[in-house]
Amino acid sequence: MRAIGGLWRWRHNPLRRTTDLVEAWVALSALLLVLLAAPVAGCLLGATAQGALQDAVRRQQSSRHEVTATVVRELDDATLGIDPEAASGRDAHSRVLADWTAPDGTPRHGAVIADLGKPRAGDHFRLWTDRRGRVTARPLDPATATTHAVLAGVGGALLTAGTVEAVRRLIVWRLVRRRYARWDQAWSKVGPDWGRTGTGS
Repeated sequence: MRAIGGLWRWRHNPLRRTTDLVEAWVALSALLLVLLAAPVAGCLLGATAQGALQDAVRRQQSSRHEVTATVVRELDDATLGIDPEAASGRDAHSRVLADWTAPDGTPRHGAVIADLGKPRAGDHFRLWTDRRGRVTARPLDPATATTHAVLAGVGGALLTAGTVEAVRRLIVWRLVRRRYARWDQAWSKVGPDWGRTGTGS
């Protein structure tokens, strides 16, 4: 609104300088770009991220398998902390020696992280593996992927708006410098005679 008011104020003002008019047009253009281009950029980036992330979800869900593992024994460095993806943030993890069967049917044995607070031999827990039974991370789920895509879209819109504002400020800064340079030139012509009798000042 300031940009529109600035354009109207300088429309027929006899004190209007070219830089004043340019500054008002730059402000109006920046406002329109922030209102129109930033949301479009955010939507495009969000849609692109959504497509890529949902592809990753499908790939991960087809290549990773949840299997049941059995605790052989608990290892020394028992409690490792809290699972950030756990439903309640209180599910402790422990390092255990376990047995499990890979999706291809081969038996596996090794040290893994179990979502058990106090594991005992014979306890069962769920474990994510690849097709060969190697331990992997939990696959990305569609809801989390959508959340990341939305955040990417919002970030893209904010980055676009910030870039537009930075360009506007740079242009205004250059206009102000040019304005000061012209004032210095005008003052250098008038300044030496300022206040003298007969100089018309």
